[in-house]
Amino acid sequence: MDLHTVTEVISPAEPGQWRPGDAWLGGGTALLGEPRPHITRLLDLAAAGWPPLTVRDDGVEIAATCTIAELASGLGRYGIVLQCCHAFLASFKIWNVATVGGNLCAALPAGPMISLSVALDGTCVLVGPDGGERRVPAAEFVTGEGTTVLRDGEFLRAVHLPSAALGSRTAYRRGSLHRHGRSAVLLIGRAEPAGGFSLTVTAATRRPHVLRFPEAPSAAGLDAALDTIPASQYVDDVHGRPVWRRHLTRHYATQIRTDLLAGRRPT
Repeated sequence: MDLHTVTEVISPAEPGQWRPGDAWLGGGTALLGEPRPHITRLLDLAAAGWPPLTVRDDGVEIAATCTIAELASGLGRYGIVLQCCHAFLASFKIWNVATVGGNLCAALPAGPMISLSVALDGTCVLVGPDGGERRVPAAEFVTGEGTTVLRDGEFLRAVHLPSAALGSRTAYRRGSLHRHGRSAVLLIGRAEPAGGFSLTVTAATRRPHVLRFPEAPSAAGLDAALDTIPASQYVDDVHGRPVWRRHLTRHYATQIRTDLLAGRRPT
């Protein structure tokens, strides 16, 4: 889609250049996907040259401009990373352009990079127009359909995934109305070495929901926790009705619990 109101592209862009009417540009697959008449200038982050992946003692930092192809290549040894990359159901052309940061900032319920970042206890590094940084848990970054905690002029610089979460056992389930359709339900369970258990519910709901347990819950305990997600949180659109999404969420949650209790990684 042409953004016909854009009159200038600043490349590379830096903090301090933002002004009302600007938009930060990563891969552009989400930004150029629909009309945005309020945008008059683009600030190019991809030209900043950030390394896609930076391995640290405490985990991995994923640059917001890291493409899906780079993520799959660099962290594909972790099954959950590769599963979330394939949840895009996109061509190699999209994989080589779409970015991790763009997927989070678009804040679509079906965004698989949201699912991955939240399920692995990621932390989002945000940079303000004055260059100041703040950190927000990935679980709190998306606040609703198309909305995030980003303030005017802020951009997402990176997502940090801790080593402990990356090395945890995970179980993954994804559901759609069609074989190659958009995710209607995407759940990730994680079992920690110390005995903790978490279930991340995305795609079915307007924002991510993380259910945490000190140990693997009973079937009844899991159902009770799922009941805490308000009915109004389930998405209602052409990709699935709320009652169906809620049913599939419970069905997959039960399967994930069984997988993790059995100590095996589902294929």
